[in-house]
Amino acid sequence: MTKETAGDDAVRDEQGGEDAADSAIQSLTEERDELKDLLIRKQAEFENFRKRTERERAEFVQFALADCVKEILNVLDSFELALKGAASGDEAGRGIHRGYELIYKQLLESLQRFGLEAIEASGAEFDPNFHQAVATQPSAEVDEGVVLEQLRKGYLLKGRLLRPAMVIVAARPEAGDGEGTP
Repeated sequence: MTKETAGDDAVRDEQGGEDAADSAIQSLTEERDELKDLLIRKQAEFENFRKRTERERAEFVQFALADCVKEILNVLDSFELALKGAASGDEAGRGIHRGYELIYKQLLESLQRFGLEAIEASGAEFDPNFHQAVATQPSAEVDEGVVLEQLRKGYLLKGRLLRPAMVIVAARPEAGDGEGTP
């Protein structure tokens, strides 16, 4: 081997080494980019998982609360009936009635702190989203579709319907019912 061929081999080895180094750098750069992309995706997945579990936990608590409050609404209804029944004229009856009123008010305020709201139905336009019509009654005093009487209160819990109000809805008076219609 001559000096010239040995020098050419050295130049080729040098260029080959540079090509190998460039190739290694490019390979490592691609691997780094892939790992960086994978890390970003895993962080996004974890953030989505955290948000989903937090939302599911909040929904679970809200539904558990709703079931509990639904059961207590029966007690609230019983108190309302007791208040109506205890309204007698004697002194003992007024004392009992006042006691019922205080307990009822305390129970209602406690439930309101958890987000319970009563649906006011009497005199309102019938809304099937919040009212459950159990009867209709002809009426000339109010327009058709207006709630005449509320039989059982309806409630919202944190803005969501917990129980619809049971109502009687006004209907158009029938012809010849004695109210001046021919």
